[in-house]
Amino acid sequence: MNKVQLAEKVYEMHSQKGVDVSKKHAEEVVDFVFDTITASLKKGEEVSIAGFGVFAIRRSAARTARNPRTGEMVQVAASNKPKFRASKALKEAVK
Repeated sequence: MNKVQLAEKVYEMHSQKGVDVSKKHAEEVVDFVFDTITASLKKGEEVSIAGFGVFAIRRSAARTARNPRTGEMVQVAASNKPKFRASKALKEAVK
């Protein structure tokens, strides 16, 4: 499922419940959720969604690596990487 399909599901769910929403509004809601998660991670905050999981930032230290083509040693800068840890409920649901 991609982001467009997720927005379509949000639209369908609200339509079935009799809530008047447009497809465009459903797409905006999905975009807003992802933008909010991204903004929180940029600030270094964790995003915890009960029953789903935790989004966090993992710090990768600077290191020396080897270029597999040339064998030359190169410096890799430190960086932040997003990490997702699934909740127990999500793990059980997909077993």
